[in-house]
Order: sequence, then C-alpha cells, then structure tokens
Amino acid sequence: MKYSDFTVLRSELCGVRIQPVWQEVWATITKEFSDIPDLSTMTRITLRLVLAAFLGGMLGYERELKARSAGVRTHMLVAVGAALFVIGPLQSGMPTPDMSRVLQGIVQGIGFLGAGAIIIRAAEQKVQGLTTAANIWATAGIGIVAGLGLEATAVLATVIVLIILAVIPRILPSSASHSGAQEGQ
Repeated sequence: MKYSDFTVLRSELCGVRIQPVWQEVWATITKEFSDIPDLSTMTRITLRLVLAAFLGGMLGYERELKARSAGVRTHMLVAVGAALFVIGPLQSGMPTPDMSRVLQGIVQGIGFLGAGAIIIRAAEQKVQGLTTAANIWATAGIGIVAGLGLEATAVLATVIVLIILAVIPRILPSSASHSGAQEGQ
C-alpha cells in the first residue's frame, strides 16, 4: 500500500474527504484577506502608506543630517504606524467618536516615544532632544493626515516642518541659536 492510498483510506475511515477540507481552508484564508476588496482600495491604501513613509523619511533625513538620534527609519516607521492606526479603523467602518479615541491614543503614545528622545544632563544643566521629540510628534501628525487621505495637507505640513527646521535656526540671533543648540536643535 502506497502513502497516497493510506491517506485516502484514512480520510474515508474518518468520514472526511481531503478535498473539501482544503477548499474550506482556502475559503477561510480568502475571507481573511478580503479587507482589500478591489484594486481601487488597494491603490488608495498603498498611496497613503507610501506617502506617509516618504514624508516621514524626509523629516528623518533632516534629523540624520544633523546626527540626531531619531533618523530616517524612525521617522518613516512613526509616520507609517500612525497612518496604519487610522487606515485600519476607517476600513472597518469605525464610528467617528471611536476614531477620536484612536487619534488620542496615537498622540499620547507618540508623546512617550518623544520623551525617550529627550536627554536631561543635570550636571551640565543641558537638555537635548527637544526638537527631535517635537519632530517625531509632527511626523505622527503627518502620518495621521496621510492615513486619513488628506495627502495635500500632509505634503504641505511636511514642507512647513522642513522650513521650520532649516530656516529658523539661520534667522535666529546667535545667542538664541546657542541656546537652541543646548535644547537639541
């Protein structure tokens, strides 16, 4: 008796046919992946996530150029994560009041992440990482906006944040600039 004969015999003895079992497994798998029902939805989700990653990466690149602790990958992950936390509930049909709680959770959670970027050096009376923490917070906001499908607003916000990071240090007086350097510019 061959192995395949044994499998057929065993399935007949148990009263279960192998073919219908695999069909049921495949139907279950297909049902689990039905949250993206068509190409239009897939394109929309992909656009939102890729845009969030790209915009977060731009902000992280600026931080990385200045040799700060949170760089490209961190900012990309923050933006994509924030977008996902919005896209999921939107796709599941979550009511608006519940969505506001999701947004509150994102803002609070990112606050903890930003707090990890802040270093207080008591001996030197110096605080570092405030700008990076604020940048992480802004990146999460941009990810949320991208996830909500407000792509133009996300791009505009990114441009404004980049202008703040690039231009403001150049126009501040040198004493304020020195003070800002202590705060983690």
